[in-house]
Amino acid sequence: MSHSSSQSAKQIGEHIYAHDHPESDRARGGGFTLWFTGLSGSGKSTIAHLVGPELDRRGLFVEYMDGDTVRTHLSKGLGFSKEDRDTNIERIGWVASRITRQGGAVIAAAISPYEETRAKARGLVEEFGAFVEVYVKASVDECARRDVKGLYAKAFAGEIKGFTGVDDPYEAPSAAEIVVDTEATEPEEAAALVVAKLEELGLIPAEVTA
Repeated sequence: MSHSSSQSAKQIGEHIYAHDHPESDRARGGGFTLWFTGLSGSGKSTIAHLVGPELDRRGLFVEYMDGDTVRTHLSKGLGFSKEDRDTNIERIGWVASRITRQGGAVIAAAISPYEETRAKARGLVEEFGAFVEVYVKASVDECARRDVKGLYAKAFAGEIKGFTGVDDPYEAPSAAEIVVDTEATEPEEAAALVVAKLEELGLIPAEVTA
């Protein structure tokens, strides 16, 4: 199957990138999950959308799972209680583990505020491949400043209850493989750091320069 035909068959919406995976790679596995976590507005999706096409360009089969998109399809009907949030993240983790098992590269971008639940997702994935956690760090004040939807303002005013970082906790990762401070790092630089780490871990082929 050609690259173009593979993409047309595999893409589901604008958030998923796909590329034929070499048969040798399929045979030996090699899948992994890249898990972006951070506050709403920290820059998770922005960085993920820069990393995804780069992995695709290097010949990986890439599936992108955005928290909002997953809630529309996989977790429709769930609310924002701790139990529902945990269920949502566990579903993402389970799907990510299935794709990782098949040698795919999963890019998951979800607030995933609770460390215990992220650990469960890690455990599911690590049965079959690597789990690389990326903590996209930014202060609540900075995220609120970036918020064009005004959700933080509503949360500060008490109009939205249980908003992560305002009246519901965000538990920062204690041992993320990658930490990116988006108040000090531009998205392109952050994406380059993520790709470099994946190279260092041996999860993606290094760029060959002439």
